[in-house]
Formats: sequence, structure tokens, C-alpha cells
Amino acid sequence: MIERDQTESIELLTFQLGDQEYSLDIMSVREIRGWTRTTPLPHAPSYIRGVINLRGTILPVMNLAERLGLKNSNHTHRNVIIVVSLGDAMTGLMVDAVSDIIAITSNDLQTPPEVQPNSGKSVVSALTLKDDRMLRILDLGAIVNFEKVNAA
Repeated sequence: MIERDQTESIELLTFQLGDQEYSLDIMSVREIRGWTRTTPLPHAPSYIRGVINLRGTILPVMNLAERLGLKNSNHTHRNVIIVVSLGDAMTGLMVDAVSDIIAITSNDLQTPPEVQPNSGKSVVSALTLKDDRMLRILDLGAIVNFEKVNAA
């Protein structure tokens, strides 16, 4: 769960994966790019699409739907890459579309129920309701193992 002061305002970037809506803390987002062709890497996990050149930096790009175990939608030129960072490490997350930036308070966050005991850390850190929509807030550290991705 995201640890914050109970009245602190949090901004979330919401995006689409198929017909589902997810979000990330905007503080981890560095930029949003249109789709760029990736260069595949041998022996990379199946959810790693490959790498791109981001202003001289080699950036791994992850198919987020596949990483989350969701039905993989068709790749199109309309896909978007959300460039995220955790510490000094960066990666790109391929999503179907970016929706919005919303502001909530820490009081709006709810802990997700434990649905798979002993399966390790959940990739959803919190849930919140916004305009009758249930938003899943992803735990970036649980989704991306930055040391392994950047070593690829």
C-alpha cells in the first residue's frame, strides 16, 4: 500500500489495458511517448518487447498487459509507452492508451483484498473509486524488477 500522510493529495496517471483501467503514481512517470518500434533481445522474458533508443539511453520496453497476465490486445501504432523510473533505473511500459491524470487523497485509498495467499507481493498496491470507476493503483516495484530489466 502507498504510505502517505492521510490527507496528502496524490496524482495518478490512468491508462487502458484492453477494457480495463489501471493507474500509476504520477511521480514515477517521466514521459509518455507514442509507439516506437522495439529491437528484440534474445533470452528476454516474453513480456519484454525489446529496447528503444531514448535520447542516447537504451530503454527496455515491457508489454504491461502480458506482464500482468491479461489478455494481450493487438499491438497497433496507437499503443503508448509510459516511461517510468524507480530510483535511477528507467523502463517503458507499453499500454493501449493513456486516459487522464486524476487527483485523490490518501483517505481515498483502500487496501486490495488478498486473493492469492502465499503468491508473493501483489502488483496492485491500492484501490480507489473515482466517478463510479474502480481504479487499480499498480505497485511499480512489484511489476518491474529494474535490476533484471536493465541488465538485459
